[in-house]
Amino acid sequence: MEEEDQRKVTDLVIELVRRLLSQQNPQNASPNSPHFSQSLRYALRILSSRLTPSVSPDADAVAESIKRRLATQGNSSDALTFADLYTKFASKNGPGSVNNKWAVLYLLKIISEDRKNAISGMDSSVFLPNLGLNDDEMGNDLRVLNAKENREKAWKNGVLLVSKDPENLREISFREFGNLVEEENEVTEEVLVRDVLYACQGIDGKYVKFDSNLDGYALSDSIKVPRATRTIVRKLCELGWLFRKVKGYISESMDRFPAEDVGTVGQAFCAALQDELSEYYKLLAVLKAQSTNPIPLVSENASSGNYLSLRRLSVWFAEPMVKMRLMAILVDKCKALRGGAMAGAIHLHAQHGDPLVHDFMRRLLRRVCSPLFEMVRSWVLEGELEDIFAEFFIVGQPVKAESLWREGYRLHAGMLPLFISQSIAQRILRTGKSINFLRVCCDDRGWADAATEALVAAGVTTRRGGLGYGETDALESLVMEAAKRIDKHLLDVIYKRYKFKEHCLAIKRYLLLGQGDFVQYLMDIVGPELSEPANTISSFKLAGLLESAIRSSNAQYDDPDILDQLRVKMMPHGTGDRGWDVFSLEYDARVPLDTVFTESVMTRYLRIFNFLWKLRRVEHALIGAWKTMKPNCLTSHVYTKLQHAVKLQLLSTLRRCQVLWDEMNHFVTNLQYYIMFEVLEVSWSNFSNEMEVAKDLDDLLAAHEKYLYSIVEKSLLGERSQTLYKSLFVLFDLILQFRSHADRFYEGIHELQARTAESSLSSQDKNKSRQTKDKSSEPGSEIREGRKALTQRASEFLQNMGQELDALATEYKSLLEGFLTELPVQQHLDLKFLLFRLDFTEFYTRQHATM
Repeated sequence: MEEEDQRKVTDLVIELVRRLLSQQNPQNASPNSPHFSQSLRYALRILSSRLTPSVSPDADAVAESIKRRLATQGNSSDALTFADLYTKFASKNGPGSVNNKWAVLYLLKIISEDRKNAISGMDSSVFLPNLGLNDDEMGNDLRVLNAKENREKAWKNGVLLVSKDPENLREISFREFGNLVEEENEVTEEVLVRDVLYACQGIDGKYVKFDSNLDGYALSDSIKVPRATRTIVRKLCELGWLFRKVKGYISESMDRFPAEDVGTVGQAFCAALQDELSEYYKLLAVLKAQSTNPIPLVSENASSGNYLSLRRLSVWFAEPMVKMRLMAILVDKCKALRGGAMAGAIHLHAQHGDPLVHDFMRRLLRRVCSPLFEMVRSWVLEGELEDIFAEFFIVGQPVKAESLWREGYRLHAGMLPLFISQSIAQRILRTGKSINFLRVCCDDRGWADAATEALVAAGVTTRRGGLGYGETDALESLVMEAAKRIDKHLLDVIYKRYKFKEHCLAIKRYLLLGQGDFVQYLMDIVGPELSEPANTISSFKLAGLLESAIRSSNAQYDDPDILDQLRVKMMPHGTGDRGWDVFSLEYDARVPLDTVFTESVMTRYLRIFNFLWKLRRVEHALIGAWKTMKPNCLTSHVYTKLQHAVKLQLLSTLRRCQVLWDEMNHFVTNLQYYIMFEVLEVSWSNFSNEMEVAKDLDDLLAAHEKYLYSIVEKSLLGERSQTLYKSLFVLFDLILQFRSHADRFYEGIHELQARTAESSLSSQDKNKSRQTKDKSSEPGSEIREGRKALTQRASEFLQNMGQELDALATEYKSLLEGFLTELPVQQHLDLKFLLFRLDFTEFYTRQHATM
């Protein structure tokens, strides 16, 4: 087939030469003519030339160049004609069409350009004539071409001159270029390539060495190479400088392991870098094998040869350079970091739009974060803190059992990587804390079943490495499922096994004095004992009285385990303190309930108890005063024995005492109602509701803290109500003074009654004896003197008691007015309800307005 094609081409060329020569001289067109043979030989040589053009095979580009050249020469019509012809030429495809269209266009273009380079005076007999052109058009387009060996080629009259010399100028130029390169380069490119490969492994080559002053690999200045070669060598050796940095970090870190500043995450980072360097070593091995092949000359067709030049090396190093630069940046960032902080810093560089960088960082982070995710899995499912080198974002410390939940574990924000959100970190912390709390404080093992259920629900495998970087959804699912189940199990244990709700109710009934019959009986039986000096009171005796109060009230039906935790506590006392000032009750909460009822919490409960106990004491004192003050036959009997003026004075004093008692009783009764119902009961109701909806122990602690805070703030015990609290206690002390005053007042009345009765009996006896001895004497004189003295003494006593009552009433009125004035400015809204109850009829408001 090929022989037939060649024969057809030869026949076409013979026909072309014959037609061209026949136009010039028909005799030269004869096949036997020597001129015909010579012209045919030249034509075949032109067509069989293997000179490679220096342009890319692009037909459209060659056509555009021809059209632009015609337009710049002023031949616009020719340019349009050529464009139309090229469009038709390019559109012809299929059998019989020209396949290599660009070669045809390129040949025409070269011939057209070389016509203007023809040498004038050349003999045209050895050339082929140009179709359709005359001599005048070509006469002005000739110039001389000088060759290296004085060989000439020229155009004349549109005829192409091909030298008969077997030496090709292209080959000569290539040889000269090779000689020039050898003269300018003291070192061959093959040697430089091998040295660059050595430098990229951190090894000094024969000519390329590490320069500490430049902090990089470079060619010595004494070596003669072109500037371009020196520049490309320096750029390629940047990879070696980066490799040296990464390799140095790996070696240094591995030498220091197991130091704490390296840790398992740092070790995983070094292992991931080493894996990347292993791939890099494989590439260098391939390139090293290719570097042994010689680099062909420029004249040789070496476009697909298996050799390695500096320019080819720059192409090979493009991708490794990106990776090595990224690894060097990570090494610089992570030198002072460890654990979660290191993983977070690496994660920041993974947010990249380049797919190559993104995939590389994702692969690296899966290795780096593997120890971190294993710590998360172990903590969430087993409660084990496997953190030897302090790399985890959860930190544990040894504490007592009652402080395990609040102080045993905490988040370390500096070790929390950015790909784990704060909310998920809090859930991770709480889940592991719950497991440890159940194991240590509750002695419970039921959490293991809950953890297994969480694994099944989340669809995560139990093997190590089941979680990794980029699996955020799987991590969140595991944490959510584990937290939900383990927290529910923990609350079930707290509520059912340790009866948390019952203990809270017991504290409300006994420490917050919600059990009325118990409190009243306790106050009745301990009252006489607490009236004694504090240093003379026995705590054992008070404990016995407490036991009696429990047995004599409905408290006896409570759970014995709860009653066993209720005890008497005597607070520190000073000189002059009474038992009332130091007596209190305490509730001894045991593990694990002491996690909720901590020492600080019980201290606040003690403050509330002291306040409520003082309020109940004041109420008890007023009730006692009322029992003393109520009308009886003794006071009514006194009225008949006194003079009218003294009788009026007594009635006035009694009335003022009764009115003051009414005012105090109104204040104490409404205050107690507010505390017991508006504060304690409402707060307890809210707390009960929040206990029902609590999802974990933190929610339960927060609900209890809110409950306690509400009581403290509404009971005037908060920091913002200290002034009001002090005023209230001054009022309490004044009411207790009133009780003492009332007792002295009625004791005086009883004493007055006794003296009056004694005076009446003695006067009757004297009258009888005097009537028998001396009928003429005055029997009423001594009786009148005794009654006068008794009346005078009663008048003085009533006057003094009236003055003291007036002073108490004035002081009480002033203190109460100040207390009511401060209530509206309090920030807590519920305190305004207290003002509404105390001044329901606006009596105090009108009284203040008239002053």
